[in-house]
Amino acid sequence: MSAGSVYAVLAYGAWGLLPIYWKFFQQSSPVEVLCHRMIWSLVFLSGILLVQRRRAEVGALLKSPRSLQLLLVTAMLLTCNWGLYIYGVNSDRVVETSLGYFINPLVSVLLGFLFLRERLHRGQQVAVALAAVGVGYFIWQFGEVPWIALGLALTFAFYGLLRKIISVAPLVGLAVETLMITPVALALVGYWQATGAGHFGASVPLSLLFIGAGVMTSMPLLWFNNAAKRLRLSTLGFFQYLAPSIQLLLGVFLYREPFTPTHLITFGCIWVALLVYSTTSLLQRKA
Repeated sequence: MSAGSVYAVLAYGAWGLLPIYWKFFQQSSPVEVLCHRMIWSLVFLSGILLVQRRRAEVGALLKSPRSLQLLLVTAMLLTCNWGLYIYGVNSDRVVETSLGYFINPLVSVLLGFLFLRERLHRGQQVAVALAAVGVGYFIWQFGEVPWIALGLALTFAFYGLLRKIISVAPLVGLAVETLMITPVALALVGYWQATGAGHFGASVPLSLLFIGAGVMTSMPLLWFNNAAKRLRLSTLGFFQYLAPSIQLLLGVFLYREPFTPTHLITFGCIWVALLVYSTTSLLQRKA
């Protein structure tokens, strides 16, 4: 296995296993966990940028008002995505979170068509239609919208769309995004600690878990960046289904969440859609 493939497996494998980590915080609210994830991610990312001597890149970005305006929007999207994911895991809906990340590539294709005027080839059209059928069947059978799945897919797809527009390195952009949200996170954590509602410091293991949230957030991103440098985009695209596949297995077999025939049909439509999308995209690139 090449170094690029190893980094890709590490990145998507870590993202797939993250539900296990967030389950340790069930005594804390998702918002508190999210705040600590932001704060400690900033600390960890700042350390990496200092070691890599990339302060000049951060300084240049901070002097660009247009880029900062767009990054503020992406920071809010990322905050919603991270918070929704933690909430989904700790409300015993890991299966639904995995559905969101299976849908995400197809939502990204649709946004590219709507906002970037990218043409949809026949395979992509079929894939998007199949995904819509799968979600529609879920709503029809259960009488409710899988809002966690759709929320995760939409926030991350729009995040990717806007980050495509901004000319900034992934690591530097993420550091500035967390920098923008961290003051709010610090204010909330400070308030909770002052009123006794916060859990940081309640025990050494829990405090270490809060701090570790920054590492668990940042390390997969670094592995992903290394994989992206070494692999073709088409090759990397096949690895992205590893994370939601692991999440689905965790939800069904470790956390014993229900997986009904309706879930099977919905996921089946999404899986066929992804197979059609990936195969036709690969054939088109070769052509």
